[in-house]
Amino acid sequence: MRRALVYFTSFNSTPGGSEYLPLLLVAELQKSFEVTLALNWKSDVASAAHMLGIPVVADRLSVVVVKPKLRFLGKIDSFIPVFSTWRLKALAKNADICFSAANMADFGKPAHHFVYLLRTFGDNAFMDYVRHLPPKVGFARFKRTARTFLAEAILRPLLGVRSTRKILSDPREHIYPNSLYVESIMREFYGEFNSSVFYPPTLFSSESSTAVARNPLRVVCVGQIFPEKRVTEIIAIVERAREISMRDLTLTIAGNLGNTAYVESVKTLADHRKWVTLAGGVYGDAKSRLLLSATYAIHAERDETFGISVTEYLKAGLIPIVPDEGGTPEVVDSPALTYRTNEEAAQILARLLSEADFRATELAHCQNRARFFFRESYAERQHELIGEITRL
Repeated sequence: MRRALVYFTSFNSTPGGSEYLPLLLVAELQKSFEVTLALNWKSDVASAAHMLGIPVVADRLSVVVVKPKLRFLGKIDSFIPVFSTWRLKALAKNADICFSAANMADFGKPAHHFVYLLRTFGDNAFMDYVRHLPPKVGFARFKRTARTFLAEAILRPLLGVRSTRKILSDPREHIYPNSLYVESIMREFYGEFNSSVFYPPTLFSSESSTAVARNPLRVVCVGQIFPEKRVTEIIAIVERAREISMRDLTLTIAGNLGNTAYVESVKTLADHRKWVTLAGGVYGDAKSRLLLSATYAIHAERDETFGISVTEYLKAGLIPIVPDEGGTPEVVDSPALTYRTNEEAAQILARLLSEADFRATELAHCQNRARFFFRESYAERQHELIGEITRL
């Protein structure tokens, strides 16, 4: 039987969407391959698969930890993943096909790499580019240049560990960015590479254990509360839409209320607006009930690589309004629900309230778009993709 190697980081005790891709990949490959799963750290793979309802056959899966156990070696590996890469290369020698479900990995041979998180690329210059930060100047620039030269021009070649840029520049490697937006910014920074966009899985289900009445004037936003999410701007958008429409719109913000200056600014705005509710963190059935109780959602982060929360809005039957940057416009796929400025967002929301035909048209579009992100649809797309890859 042929052998497949899958690389991932690790599995949490409460696995989520990022863990779904590697596990379903393993389950699909087990149909025709002997599969080895390489992880950075020890994890309970069987429990994660069971919790996500993925039919991984645990007693037919070989799990190997590639990160060094010794602490000082681990610190070296965090700077340049030399020991883990050597281990991956050793495992890859016995594999007919290799997959990374955690960005680009050096298997020492051509492989298939699924983009996971941009912040884990290990390329500080690229992260600055993604965040639209200005170039380093003075000593900071010298330090960055010297560190990069040491790692890329001397240590990596000496140790036989390719960088992200080196892997991308090899046309034999196949990369799967998680959105057209991610593919475009990667190409802007690194140049051309061999790629196919493959949207990640989203696990949210709109089913709730109790019946929920949908409020036609409720807007929601769900996610972490930090500056990039622009929650204060969402409050301003809803406030402006209330003025335009003369309707008593309400906004429920769900997200953990940590002790940060930004959370305090959100709390201050909410305290002076009776129509704003801070729900704190909501999960599981409580999250389903909240989303099912609303009619609209607003997303404001402009550098979102994909936008899993927006797929959740779609699955819950909401009409989401999203900015014209990042991956979220691809998720919604409706110019009529995409805004450039906060005023445009408010105008869209007010129009949805006042024009029944427009609202019905966009709701139908969103309901149809939601089907693309159903778990079953993702499983079908991955099945087709693995079939194409393994036939090559």
